[in-house]
Amino acid sequence: MRSLSYGIRAAGLFLRSPSVTCGHDIYLFSIHDWLTILIRESHRGGNMMDTQASPGPPGGGSATPAPPREEPAIQHRRGRQAAGRRPQRRRGGSLLLAMILLLQPRRRRQATAPPTNDIPAIEGPVWVAWREGTLTRAKELEALSLWVRPKDTQENDEVLATAIDRHLTAARQAAMVVRLDPHRWFRIFRNGPLIERAKSNLDAAEAHLLALAPDSYILGQMPCLLNHVQCHLPPKDPRRQEFERIAQKLGIKDPDHPLAQKDNDSSPGAKEAIVKNERRKIINIVRAASSAGLREHVRLRSFRNVVVVTATLMLLLAIGVAITGYFQPTLIPLCFAPQEAGKVTVVCPTHQSDAFVPLGQTPQPPLPTRRIDNVVQETAKPQDLIVVELVGLTAAAIATAAAIRRIKGSSERYGLPVALAALKLPTGAITAFLGLLLMRGQFVPGLSALDTSAQILAWALVFGYAQQLFTRLVDQQGQTVLDNVRGADRPQSAPSPP
Repeated sequence: MRSLSYGIRAAGLFLRSPSVTCGHDIYLFSIHDWLTILIRESHRGGNMMDTQASPGPPGGGSATPAPPREEPAIQHRRGRQAAGRRPQRRRGGSLLLAMILLLQPRRRRQATAPPTNDIPAIEGPVWVAWREGTLTRAKELEALSLWVRPKDTQENDEVLATAIDRHLTAARQAAMVVRLDPHRWFRIFRNGPLIERAKSNLDAAEAHLLALAPDSYILGQMPCLLNHVQCHLPPKDPRRQEFERIAQKLGIKDPDHPLAQKDNDSSPGAKEAIVKNERRKIINIVRAASSAGLREHVRLRSFRNVVVVTATLMLLLAIGVAITGYFQPTLIPLCFAPQEAGKVTVVCPTHQSDAFVPLGQTPQPPLPTRRIDNVVQETAKPQDLIVVELVGLTAAAIATAAAIRRIKGSSERYGLPVALAALKLPTGAITAFLGLLLMRGQFVPGLSALDTSAQILAWALVFGYAQQLFTRLVDQQGQTVLDNVRGADRPQSAPSPP
């Protein structure tokens, strides 16, 4: 009886579970009627489940005799047990388990039901442009994935559909800047890894979508895929040449070789047959072009990081020089001592001394005779190096503004032009300081004696602008890296004959 109550409780819990829907009403009523009869018979002491009535109450009173019609069956079972035969197993738990298992196929069919076509709203908004683009592209690929599934069912299409969902989820996580798992406290600069995670997962989802899509969809996408392959694979690459051959068979015009094109009047059915035969090649070549594009962005990011680190080091160096000059003005003084008719005047960037006669020369009363080092120590001021670097930084800013006219707009997401412009500012401050230091050391003949503070600041302006001679080489290398990241904004070359 206790096992029966446990079985009834289990059945009740199963029937109340949310996975059992209203489609099982017939099964529920059948189980309810069966359990009701079972409980009534058990209270009467019957053996509907082949279980005998209790021989006596728990209190030790007289036992209620069983009905006479049950004795033969009981004696027969005891006889079989006495003969050494195995007794019958109780069927109550088995029947209950069988009733539960009857509902399992329907539950499995419900779990494998086709996905719904309801597309949720786009996540966001977010405050970075590339993240918005990632969310938009992910939602577009999700809609295309749901649209192409009913069109042409292929083998293992559920595997590809699941992979597409996983890749799109990873791209959305990168766009929404989901916290790292496990969390990293000092991982602040995550923009580069997030961009690569979003781009690589979107490329993988698009490749799976091409494998899942029907031939007609791939045929309509062939011009875009051809442009994508030509943007990221070099002309000598055999994969690109093979893709161009397939495009020519489909009658797609190649702007790079217009003279090699021949009119192809194939029917849409024939073109779809070509796509069906070349599907694996098309998908693999497109995926290779996407991987090449990702490697181009990785190289661009690496170069950008080098520029940023260099600019940071130059900035720290300029700050260190300014701090050193502030606390030790005479350690590296940018002062000059022009001499005229035996008289010397010490000239510094922000101050100059009175005329005097250097020690060891003929006195000229009423001019005092002094040591030149002592006069330099009195004339040098803590703000001299700060002023010189500010003038050089201003000149570098002017050079940066002039260089903007040669910078082309780019769709890359790493901000390389901004990093190149930021490199010029601390470099101008350092070149102004080093240029005046070379002049003071008489490195440039004829320019070792500046007469006034204004001349010193003017030369600081010249040397600060002269940083363009050094950073111009970095600008050229940066432009080369940007050109290697081929895209729609790259200028197309003139068509060449075959």
